[in-house]
Amino acid sequence: MNWKGRKVLVTGAGGFIGSHLVEALVKRGARTTTLVHYNSRNDWGWIEALPETVKKKLSVFPGDVRDPENVRKAVRGQEVVFHLAALIAIPFSYEAPESYLSTNLRGTMNVLQACLEAKVQKLVHTSTSEVYGTAQYTPIDEKHPLQAQSPYAASKIGADKMAESYFYSYQLPVTILRPFNTFGPRQSARAIIPTIITQACSGRKIAVGSIEPIRDFMFVEDTVMGFLRIAESSKTVGETINIGTGQGITIKELIHIIQRITKREFRVISDHRRVRPVTSEVMRLICDFRKAQKLMNWEPSCTVEEGLKKTVQWMDRHLSYYKAHLYNI
Repeated sequence: MNWKGRKVLVTGAGGFIGSHLVEALVKRGARTTTLVHYNSRNDWGWIEALPETVKKKLSVFPGDVRDPENVRKAVRGQEVVFHLAALIAIPFSYEAPESYLSTNLRGTMNVLQACLEAKVQKLVHTSTSEVYGTAQYTPIDEKHPLQAQSPYAASKIGADKMAESYFYSYQLPVTILRPFNTFGPRQSARAIIPTIITQACSGRKIAVGSIEPIRDFMFVEDTVMGFLRIAESSKTVGETINIGTGQGITIKELIHIIQRITKREFRVISDHRRVRPVTSEVMRLICDFRKAQKLMNWEPSCTVEEGLKKTVQWMDRHLSYYKAHLYNI
């Protein structure tokens, strides 16, 4: 697909992955509209951190995916829609499950219906590897059973199934993209890698939850390329597609790699606020991305260590975004 001049909408554009996707689309010449969550401060999230050359080419639409009419206005006239808007912090989903249902499921339904009415050419709906729960086998392919081990995961399973239903019921050209654990510059400290790096760069202790879970960490540039490739391929319509590296590492191993990169000595301590309920903890997630290779010629290009080096360099220069002084323990 030639992106030059294409009308594209990105929901959740002010978030971590969304801001990187927006930047990539603008650089490819797409006429990009960003749906950012409205707030009284007129704060556009991570879009604020994009280069001015990128921002001046964007059309910013403040709104809320929970409002169907608002979503219709944003989608009207668009050719391709990337739906990333969601509540994603797993710990908070235990405290406020209703808000996850409202945003992740009902919000997704609003996007699906708006895309159907606007006759968009392609909708890419963002899922998560958390829908698989603790792996029953690895690597995890798209046929792996779904298991909701948190309210967050349950809301995303519901959203995925709603997207699937719009393909089968109305022939909406939607694809479900299921990224494994993405990391990189501009990721919030609610995620494990920014949490570790922020503390490593500002203190002598690392407070984390469980260090035994295994995750498949993928650098954000590879994730963005997955979004672009999935939209470009006609073979992906109606499909659910995993993207990840196929390599799993424990949080403990991750901490050691970051310690080596930062060249800092620190002690690891347990933070009960980051420990999930025992039966809710997902212990093992490793991606099988062969379907992505086959249908859209995608595979990861950045190793975990290379991605971590880039992330550390960026975060070390932008610690002020993370209130690093609060972690100076």
